[in-house]
Amino acid sequence: MYQPLTIAVLAGTTRLQRQSITAAYYIANFARQLPNVEIIFVDPVDFHFEGDGNDPEGKDPRYTDITAKADAFFIVTPEYNHSFPGSLKRMLDSELANYNHKPVAIAGVSNGNWGGVRAVEQLCLAIRELGLVVMSWDMYFPYVQNIFNDDNSIKDEHKERYEKQLTKLFTELIWFADMLKTNREE
Repeated sequence: MYQPLTIAVLAGTTRLQRQSITAAYYIANFARQLPNVEIIFVDPVDFHFEGDGNDPEGKDPRYTDITAKADAFFIVTPEYNHSFPGSLKRMLDSELANYNHKPVAIAGVSNGNWGGVRAVEQLCLAIRELGLVVMSWDMYFPYVQNIFNDDNSIKDEHKERYEKQLTKLFTELIWFADMLKTNREE
């Protein structure tokens, strides 16, 4: 019997004023409508990472379990000072073996017109080193404060554009997740 693929959607910051969390929720909720996919939403606020790196004291066992179970990841990162947040780097650094040969999609978020592109560029360098397989294209939420309604739903004038992009990106992510899972199991 076919087991659904598990995709962990990672919110990229612990900042209290974070607007990228809305985009992360939107992506996770969109993916929950896809067939044969289980979504685990990861908010770094809910985890605690001592120290640095991949040492035993640097792990949160709950996050270790999620990364072991996940067949793929979708990271949603805001752009802070032309890069991604340290809290995201800390979370990612805590696990190495559980990322190897798993695909990852990325969405960048910003309050300005760049949409987090510089954060995504920086993030790609780090996640490739972790053994993750980066999808060939990303998506961006520029001026995130203008894309979503007060109830965190996407505004009608943006819905078609973002649903089209997410459909394409999740199709690629799921294809890679299925292929890589099969090969990891062999």
